[in-house]
This record gives sequence, structure tokens and C-alpha cells, in this order.
Amino acid sequence: MSKVPQFAWSSRVLHWLMAAALLAMLCIGAAMVASLGQYQQLVAIHRPLGALILVLAVIRVVNRQLQPLPPFMTTMSARERVLATASERLLYALMFLLPLVGWGMLSAARFPVRVGPIVLPAILPHSEALYTLLRRAHTVLAYLLFFTFMAHLSAVLFHTLVLRDGLLRRMLPWSPRAGAPGSDADARDRVP
Repeated sequence: MSKVPQFAWSSRVLHWLMAAALLAMLCIGAAMVASLGQYQQLVAIHRPLGALILVLAVIRVVNRQLQPLPPFMTTMSARERVLATASERLLYALMFLLPLVGWGMLSAARFPVRVGPIVLPAILPHSEALYTLLRRAHTVLAYLLFFTFMAHLSAVLFHTLVLRDGLLRRMLPWSPRAGAPGSDADARDRVP
């Protein structure tokens, strides 16, 4: 197996920041549904975290335009490449849609979106019907994000634990040392 090329360092750092933010957001969202006692504290974290995810999504798109992508792994079939591209596009769309729908939902309900000392402006007019529609959309999109996130994680685990083709190393924030466990030499020894 030839050396597995990594994504650009900025892409890797942004990937892991976004992964942590999305995982935290999904956990907070689930806790908001399950816990009325902590609801206000969770909302106080949920709203600015949504704004952070939107900002990170914009930065990631700009970074994506500036940084070349490594080629697909040779272990990936044509079908896997299509699915990987489609799921990546869906994840990017959801990174934009969920925060914007949430912001619009809060705007329609006249709830302020605070990010520290800053209060974000309303992006939609006040409307109870619009609020109800956007709240449902936000919930559906959150479930879609969860399932897409889990599919992405499952594919990475399959490549890492079953195929052992070095796919995960492409996105690690550090560069593996030659000869270290998980390095290219080690991966060559394990791939059938």
C-alpha cells in the first residue's frame, strides 16, 4: 500500500472541531427533549453552539475551496465513492440548514438568539404558524443529521477496523510517525 495522503492540516482541525460541536449539539438536543428541569440551561448552550456551527460551516466551505482534497482510497469502490460524496454533501447542507432553521424558528417566535453579549437579528417575521413549521423541520433535520453522522462514523470504523486501510489517518490532526502502530508500514503489514 502506498503512503496514505492526509487532508490539509486546516481541514483536519476544522473537521474535528465541527465533529465535537455536532456531537455536543446532538447530545444537548436529545437532553432538551428528555429533561424539562434542565431545559433553560441546555437552551442557553444550544443557541450559541448552533451559531458556532454555522460559522464553522462557512469557514469549512471557504477552506475547502482553498485546500486540495486527497484522492479517494484505492480500497473504496465506485459505489462507496458516490456514497461518500453524497453523504459529505448532505452533512455540509445540514451544517448550514439546522442552524439557519433554528435561527429562523426563534425569529418567528420572537425569541432572542444570544451569542455572548451579542443578540443576533431576527431573520424571519413573527409568525406562530411559521414557528410551528420550522420547529418540526428542525426536529426532522436533527434526526437526519444524527443518522448521517452515524453512517459516516460507521463507514470510518469499517475502514479502520475491518479493512485496516488507513482511512482514519487521512483525517487525524497529527501526522503518524513512520513505523509507529497505525503508520503506513504497519498498515501494509495488515492489509490482505
